[in-house]
Amino acid sequence: MSAIPPGKRQRCSLCQVEIQGMAGGKDLVHFSQGGPGSRAKLWARVCQYLRTDEQKCQCLNQDTSQLGTVQPSDYFAEAPVIEIPPVGGMGPGTGNPLG
Repeated sequence: MSAIPPGKRQRCSLCQVEIQGMAGGKDLVHFSQGGPGSRAKLWARVCQYLRTDEQKCQCLNQDTSQLGTVQPSDYFAEAPVIEIPPVGGMGPGTGNPLG
């Protein structure tokens, strides 16, 4: 896929993000949620998971020369650990005001 000219936007037919061409080649990716990011962030979160050649041909972000450097913060963070009380630890007669 060729570079997007500065000031122009293209929408990916697969993931529906918009990539805005910027001077100097540091394109801006407009996600559906949150602030804009880089092509590297888009690749880390979405594009790397495409498996078929058909999907890869439709993707606007498969040219690795346009990605830049992928940072650890570009990937989704691990889900937080949630501590759940053991079964039987809560309920009637155990001091639980809800039970």
